[in-house]
Amino acid sequence: MRAMILLPALWLTLAMPVAAKPPADPSGAPPGHDAALAARVGADQRGMRRYVLVILTTGDRRMADGPERDAMFAGHFANMQRLSDAGQLVLAGPFVEHPDGWRGLYVFAVDSLDEAKALAETDPVVVQGEMVPEYHAWYGSAALMLLPAWHERLVPPAAPRDRPSSRAPGTGGSGAGSTGPGPAPAGTAHSRPAS
Repeated sequence: MRAMILLPALWLTLAMPVAAKPPADPSGAPPGHDAALAARVGADQRGMRRYVLVILTTGDRRMADGPERDAMFAGHFANMQRLSDAGQLVLAGPFVEHPDGWRGLYVFAVDSLDEAKALAETDPVVVQGEMVPEYHAWYGSAALMLLPAWHERLVPPAAPRDRPSSRAPGTGGSGAGSTGPGPAPAGTAHSRPAS
């Protein structure tokens, strides 16, 4: 059941950036293999690389609504931003619906499950038991490494008085099904629309 839901979702997520036209090369060079870009994103001879897909599921220790829960989720978003800035987290986002208790996903640009576990264990929602990670080795397009930079270009700068939405699509706020309050990390595909 999970594979039936996850595979189409991943396909759609990865197909969208492929459908976008790459930026024009200012030198006028024809499109084709870019060895420097391939090396920068860690592409192998097929243009692919190893990742670890992490599914965050509902844990058995839900923190009650209030300031402590808000702080836990603020730490969750800050941690995702830190990992994205370090080039270790290339994709993150909540599931709009929660099949089998699925809350969100990460795609880490690491080679091993142990590396991914070490990164996930820095997340306050994992530390507190709010969410439990499941780890899956994954082999996908190295172009996914470019997603954070493209995402940055899609998010308009916030006005000084703007307050980010505290609601993930379809969750209704910071309750049990929410990913929590706070801004989404720039550089990941974890943004939410303003309410």
